[in-house]
Amino acid sequence: MRTATRSTTVLLLAALTLTACAPAAAPAPSASASPTATPTPTPTATPDPLAGMSLADRVGQMFMVGTSVEGANPTTLAAVRDDHVGGIFLHGRSDAGAEATAGLIGQFTSTVAAGTPELWVATDQEGGTVQVLKGPGFDRIPSAVEQATQTDAALRSAAAAWGAQLAQAGVNMNLAPVADIVTSPEFAASNPPIGALAREYGYDRATVAAKVGAFAAGMRDGGVMPTLKHFPGLGHVDENTDTRTGVTDDTVTADGADVGVYDNVLPQGDAIVMMSTAIYAQIDPGAPAAFSPAVVNVLRDRVGFDGVITVDDLSAARQVQPWSPADRATLAVDAGVDLLLVSADPSVYPEMRQAVLARAQSDPAFAAKVDAAARRIVEQKAAMP
Repeated sequence: MRTATRSTTVLLLAALTLTACAPAAAPAPSASASPTATPTPTPTATPDPLAGMSLADRVGQMFMVGTSVEGANPTTLAAVRDDHVGGIFLHGRSDAGAEATAGLIGQFTSTVAAGTPELWVATDQEGGTVQVLKGPGFDRIPSAVEQATQTDAALRSAAAAWGAQLAQAGVNMNLAPVADIVTSPEFAASNPPIGALAREYGYDRATVAAKVGAFAAGMRDGGVMPTLKHFPGLGHVDENTDTRTGVTDDTVTADGADVGVYDNVLPQGDAIVMMSTAIYAQIDPGAPAAFSPAVVNVLRDRVGFDGVITVDDLSAARQVQPWSPADRATLAVDAGVDLLLVSADPSVYPEMRQAVLARAQSDPAFAAKVDAAARRIVEQKAAMP
């Protein structure tokens, strides 16, 4: 028994010795040593730019109403103050200078309600025969034909200076540059809206796109939103939509050079695009471009433009007189136009606004178009510097 006990003791001591020589087992990880998972951030919802805006205010944003450079139009003042319209347009000709222009604009901006999107203040400051604002503080701008003789860099620099002068006076949108291709120098005199006034930058896609792009970039550099016009092109017609009805273009196609200018220029930076009111027989012979979903869709789908689309004057232009003011407004919205320009005759604005509002209140599909248009306008304003 004693022998057995001793043997057992020796075996136990040997086992203990072996255990002491073995490497220590790693301790079990504690809960605090466990890797901490990176929390997944909660996505921040993008605020709806239309949140809190009534339908009436959304409709208001879709109008740009004119006022003479000689004084504040009462209808336009009321439209800004009461209807919260998206913008005003300075029309006519003025030699009064920048300080007087700023005073005129201030009469409108001072009535903009708190919380209302910024007011667009636009004019036609192309150069040559189409320059609304002159006088102290505004350079005299050469015509597009003359501008085109400059290098692209020089034209951009000059346009930046012209844009800065506009911005200093309170203008933040210029309905320029003209992106129309005139057929040839020889045809220019037979093209009343563009060539006869030396408003063209050239006679081929590459030249026009280069100079339009330089002018537009300069406007942005100066703090002003450029507007490319008159989509899909007014360089081939032999009548003027301002003074004639039934003006029709038989040349422009959806995939031709005239539309190609927009392919080149629009990717370069923010811009508005203005629809022509001519009829385009090769795209939609049944309606002026401003009232044609087919022509608007060339810009949206073929060119891929998702910004704000405006339109040439819907108030006094002879081309649109066969339609009532109410129909002009609703047809343009139905076609996909966002910003309705009522520039020369603001007296028709109340009828237009009421027609759009009433249609939106009774037609959900039309109301959806109003929402889409107002959203593009408000987002574009928010993106401006």
